[in-house]
Amino acid sequence: MTQNAGWGSTGAPGPGGPAGPGGAPHWGGWAPPPPPQPGTVPLKPLGLGDVVSATFATLGRHWKQLAGVMLAVLGLCLLVMGLLAGVAVAAVYDHIEPVFDPPYGQDPAAEHLTPIIVAGVTLFVLLFAVGLLSMAMVTAACPAVLQQAVLGRPTTFRATWRTALRRTPSVLGTLVLTGLIAGAPVLAAMAVCIPVMVVSVSGDDPSPAALVLLPVLLLPAAAVSVWLGTRLSLAPAVAVMENAGPGTALRRSAALVKGDWWRVFGITLVGSMIAMSIAYMIQMPFQLIGTFGMIPIMAETGEVAEGSGPPTGMIVALAFAFLCIMVGGGVSQMFQIGYTQLFSNLLYVDQRIRRENLAQAILAELAAPAPAAGPVPTPANPPATPPSDAPADTLAHTLTDADAPTVAHPDRPEPRPEPKTEPEPETEPDTLPDRPKDD
Repeated sequence: MTQNAGWGSTGAPGPGGPAGPGGAPHWGGWAPPPPPQPGTVPLKPLGLGDVVSATFATLGRHWKQLAGVMLAVLGLCLLVMGLLAGVAVAAVYDHIEPVFDPPYGQDPAAEHLTPIIVAGVTLFVLLFAVGLLSMAMVTAACPAVLQQAVLGRPTTFRATWRTALRRTPSVLGTLVLTGLIAGAPVLAAMAVCIPVMVVSVSGDDPSPAALVLLPVLLLPAAAVSVWLGTRLSLAPAVAVMENAGPGTALRRSAALVKGDWWRVFGITLVGSMIAMSIAYMIQMPFQLIGTFGMIPIMAETGEVAEGSGPPTGMIVALAFAFLCIMVGGGVSQMFQIGYTQLFSNLLYVDQRIRRENLAQAILAELAAPAPAAGPVPTPANPPATPPSDAPADTLAHTLTDADAPTVAHPDRPEPRPEPKTEPEPETEPDTLPDRPKDD
């Protein structure tokens, strides 16, 4: 393959040495051929510019599949959340009015307040679980798309959805474990500082030293959390592209990031800043349209007669502004999530190219011949089909197998055996002298 040869010869000198012919005209040296790029990602160690451009290229080529999965997940998430909220409100409906509108001068009774608190806490936990599950599915869809984009193969919404749905449990496990491991130092620091601060402030002689304890412990704890989060940031990509479980994905991510932590952290930080900036620019026009649409209606608010309800125009303007803000926020969040995840997944591909020679493995997979389309081999014939340029006698021998009429083709009549003919006896040459002939 030409691409494979070009990739393998990037470090070899040209025919005329370092300044041989065929190089750049300005320097007169030899220029290596460009790296192979079957898809949206060049198969070489990626720099910051390569990661940024490859992320935009992947989004531009596969935005329909990603947007379709994200919209489907968002729709299901909102539906489930609405059902859960409706069930919670219906369960404590009789307690809402005594708690939020008690008689004047009276506090809500405990028999009404307790069900509201229990329902609120339960609803919060369930909504958080649904949101985390939705985030895991969206996170699983991005590596599924990138895996095909690197190979240069097309993909569909159905294939992306099935891959994301199949790998969602593993990705969910990696997200939960990453959050617990990376957040453990901060939680431990807060568990120590908050009780000390509460005891110190509630005492007769509050000590200002307790207020200094929180930042002193939080700063190193936050640094450790960032270090752990960066080491485990490639786990979702490993879980999808390598079909790994949560524990294996975390260990693989730590092994791939080891030795390149600062590089992975710096590129990830730049990618997050790019995603937030573009997401803000996407959201800003929607907010401006909604805000400017409300200005004329808000100017007429003072002219409304006292005691009369809000005019219809004001209600429409508020609904329009709310819709614009919601649409802008949704589109910007979808872009930010998709871009950030693809950016992180490309770092996984880059680390494997640098450490495990993934580029050569991809080229070898692409260069492997595809199975030829043809009739399915029958039980009588062996699965190994002869090549198309095989000699005629080989093909004939395969097609006229002795078992073929009875096993492969039972409806075909048995071939008639050819009649056996005995070989003619060899005649010895007549070496005797000619006999006299009768007259």
